[in-house]
Amino acid sequence: MTYETIIGLEVHAQLLTRSKMFCRCSADYADAPPNTHVCPVCLGMPGVLPVINKKAIEYAIMTALALNCSIPPVTKFDRKNYPYPDLMKGYQISQYDAPIGVGGWLTIEVDGSERRVGVTRVHMEEDVAKMLHRTSPLGEGVSLIDVNRAGVPLMEIVSEPDLRSAEEARQYLIKLRSILRYLGVSTGNMEEGSFRCDANVSIRPAGSKEGFAKVEVKNMNSFKAVYRALEFEAVRQRKVVEEGGRLVQETRGWVEERGITQSQRSKEYAHDYRYFPEPDLPPLALSREWVEEIRARLPELPDARRSRFMSQYGLPFYDANLLTNSRVLADYFEACVSTSKAGVDTKRAKTVSNWLLGDFARLLNLSGIDISQSRVTPDQLVALLDLVDAGTLTGPAAKKVFEEMFHTGKPARDIAAEQGLTQIGDASAVEEVARRVISGNPQAVADFKAGKEQAVKFLVGQIMKETRGRANPKMATEILRRELEAA
Repeated sequence: MTYETIIGLEVHAQLLTRSKMFCRCSADYADAPPNTHVCPVCLGMPGVLPVINKKAIEYAIMTALALNCSIPPVTKFDRKNYPYPDLMKGYQISQYDAPIGVGGWLTIEVDGSERRVGVTRVHMEEDVAKMLHRTSPLGEGVSLIDVNRAGVPLMEIVSEPDLRSAEEARQYLIKLRSILRYLGVSTGNMEEGSFRCDANVSIRPAGSKEGFAKVEVKNMNSFKAVYRALEFEAVRQRKVVEEGGRLVQETRGWVEERGITQSQRSKEYAHDYRYFPEPDLPPLALSREWVEEIRARLPELPDARRSRFMSQYGLPFYDANLLTNSRVLADYFEACVSTSKAGVDTKRAKTVSNWLLGDFARLLNLSGIDISQSRVTPDQLVALLDLVDAGTLTGPAAKKVFEEMFHTGKPARDIAAEQGLTQIGDASAVEEVARRVISGNPQAVADFKAGKEQAVKFLVGQIMKETRGRANPKMATEILRRELEAA
């Protein structure tokens, strides 16, 4: 029997607010000593009262609007009870039946086709403390708690079960993270824990509406881990059913080292959390005026920017899609194009795109940085391209210059002068090199005489090699042909 995979994702994103969700403690806890960003509120002391962080609510509304959600006029907070040691109060302040955003969607592109994925809800809650499992000096296992993270604003985005493969899930997460970064509400770094994903996975017979028990998968801290975990879980569930076993609703953890999921506990239902309205926080009215004022401040989002890049700059879909996946990359591209003396020049735009997605991307990946950390400014890249357009640098020489620019931050013109990479414009100098190349490669000359055009490319390559890429390729080809005809 053929089975269909059904996937829904729950994403938790830490918000970039200065203070925590319900107190004034700093939310910038990453490099702080343990238990130093704490107060009676986030320590869960008796008698303390939470106060809602307005900026966190604003960021959640921005996200919900960007995901095409409706914003109800009233939202409220609830207590979600569960007995884990990382909850200082024994409960988490979250939202249950009155979230901030409902009924949204985003689009993903998979295998050349576009799909719409529903977004069930966007709601706010507080993050929990961080547990550290260590071995004591006596060799015993101990668990330590760092409360710095407790209370950091955490936004949960729940998708509809519209995803049908691990690749679709990965593309959904990439698009969602891109939107959050465009909005500036979250860093979206999975490795740092500011963008965390749980997946609900089940299978059902193809064409059926009824499926087997849903399994929650946790502990995935990269896009690669999400992909591998969902691939494994879909195969595992099929194998269980085909071997006559029974799937149960449970929570399973992804074990990166072994490439498997393993059972952690039975999956809780909503009633297990004993939700009830948070008595210390009143319902929150979201006025239409405030919501519309936030909507008016939304930036141009990835899909809209991609469409504009295609229409305004004449870029193909592939280029525009890659450039707009990252806001900093898209900003860098536009800074280069706007710096160009030619204004909106589609040819120059494509050239800039080729550099950003080619040599620049390669060096950034090797260095492990993003383009905002590069020493090469948009002005400097444009200056390099101007030298190429003016015939001062050949393509190969420009690549050498750019690599030095990337590592040192020096201007292109200075590097070209220091390394003697400016293009040879003297025809007599190129003629002299061409004659040496012809005399030193008799077999290639014979091949040319025999009508083999490939020999010309080889000999031009030898000229470029001898001149260290400084000869004008067009001039070199013309001179070479002339000298070959005369030979």
